[in-house]
Amino acid sequence: MGQTRESGKTKPAYSGRKPSSTAVRLDCAAAFQGIARDCTARITAHHSSACAGDAEAVHQIRVAITRLRAAVSFFAPMTVDAEWLRFKKEIAWLNGSLGAARDTDVAVDYAGRKRYRTWAQGTIGQDLDVRRLRDHRRLVRCLRSQRFRRLMEGLSDWIERGPWVARWKKAERRKLAEPLRSYSKHKLDRWHKRLIRNGRRLKTMGASRRHRLRIKAKRLRYMLEVLTDIVPVSVRGEFRRLHRPAKRLQRVLGDLRDLERFGRLGAGSLPPEGGKQGNLRPPGYRQQKKKLLAAAVEAYRGLKPVEAR
Repeated sequence: MGQTRESGKTKPAYSGRKPSSTAVRLDCAAAFQGIARDCTARITAHHSSACAGDAEAVHQIRVAITRLRAAVSFFAPMTVDAEWLRFKKEIAWLNGSLGAARDTDVAVDYAGRKRYRTWAQGTIGQDLDVRRLRDHRRLVRCLRSQRFRRLMEGLSDWIERGPWVARWKKAERRKLAEPLRSYSKHKLDRWHKRLIRNGRRLKTMGASRRHRLRIKAKRLRYMLEVLTDIVPVSVRGEFRRLHRPAKRLQRVLGDLRDLERFGRLGAGSLPPEGGKQGNLRPPGYRQQKKKLLAAAVEAYRGLKPVEAR
């Protein structure tokens, strides 16, 4: 199976941590700030290693960014404002370099595996190494730029003192702020139902729709992880029940996307000098794709209520 997007040595920020009595009393604003601070701290912590070419550090920065975007989306009525829309464009710029570097890292990992090594050497040649060097150099320029520093400083300031904070405090004074527990339960229910609705035709779904479905599953998974640590005990069981299939669906769809991207490299590369054009797809490609799609469908079924399966 392909390299998962969540694999690696660094443990998830909110996995397995015992919630404190203070944590379960957080309101929506404090919960969002805690999640967002952790995300920016993780980006900073992995910055130097990513600049040194560490593939896992690049991956962890991407995870932190995705968690931050998921949290903003989850608390959108409170957090989305003109400042965030500006940051969103800057994050898209950063993600362009991060994504390219991550994709080539995954492709290099595939090419080095025993089952694909001969095919990759005969079909792709040294193209991947050249591409990886190019993408990582581009990423380093991005991470060391003034633009990146301004983005991180601006995000940190917005998290602590952005206009959304004043709006929340005003709503709280007027008793219009919804409690974290009821808001989270309602929002997660909406995201869960939307994920089920959008995945109905997963077997025949095209790559772009599967990609969007994977993003929705990923965001649901991340919010289930962070909220499990800060909501009352009475609702954690349901969160954990949904987390496993959401995580599985996201991972399998990620593996499927990685396999498809790797498979397309053969069609887009010239054979090594003096070599012959071989099979454009890696060995076992169709069987592995079929296996991953079946696993994705099974994970999707796990998201449905028991009576609907």
